[in-house]
Parts: sequence; C-alpha cells; structure tokens
Amino acid sequence: MKTEFPNISNSDKKWWLIDAKGQTLGRLASKVATILRGKHKPTYCPNFDNGDYVILINASKIVVTGNKENEKMYYRHSQYLGNLKSINLKKMRAQKPEFILFHAVKGMLPKGSLGRTMLGKLKIYKDENYKEKAQKPVLLNFEN
Repeated sequence: MKTEFPNISNSDKKWWLIDAKGQTLGRLASKVATILRGKHKPTYCPNFDNGDYVILINASKIVVTGNKENEKMYYRHSQYLGNLKSINLKKMRAQKPEFILFHAVKGMLPKGSLGRTMLGKLKIYKDENYKEKAQKPVLLNFEN
C-alpha cells in the first residue's frame, strides 16, 4: 500500500467559529494554532497547509491569569535610535483587542511563508459580529 500525501485536490477546508469569551489566552491560542496547522486531522503533513479556517469572536473578552493584565508588555520598534515603544496588555485590550490573540497565535505557527499562509486563514473580531456568515462556520466549544 502506498502512502498518500495530501495535496490541494484532496484537502477539504472547514470553517470553525470559536467564542473567546471567558477563555484563557494561551490555551485558546494553542488550540487555534493546532486547527490552523491541521494537526487535528489524520492527513496532517508538516510541510503542507492542510488546516482549516478559524473565526474568533469576542476577542475583547479574553481572560489572562495572574497579573499579566498589567505586566505583559507588547513592543514595537521603528528601527530609529531610541524609538522603542511599549504598551501593556490592559491598554492594548482597550485599543486593539484583536491584536492580543493574533500575536499569541502567530507565535505558535511556523515561521516563513507557510506560517503566513496559515495565519491568513484566521479571522478575529472583537465582538459577536463577523462577516463570514455565508461560509456557515461550525461552532466549536472548548473546555477551560
């Protein structure tokens, strides 16, 4: 029996809807990264994008443990001397709550063009309203 490798013609992509309300940041991000990579499928191949699409709603209602709300910092730099900007998670939640989940999932995906392709299948919204209703996503519940 020959080993069958996945390709675009025999890969089926599903759409999953995940509610982030009350979910812990790291645990949710690792589960989302697993779905985006396709590790939940028996046809998983590490050098092929076989993952599904994920829609995350209620990103502003994500939960973090400990004192991360005040201590966790996000940094950016413009490559000019002395221009390091930092912002903590509490202020980032008020400004761009989608970025918190995006940053966490991005760190768990492979680096390079394959990871960027997988990250393109992630849609994050700060509230319950999302645009991909025509794809009929299946609601996926996680236990904390």
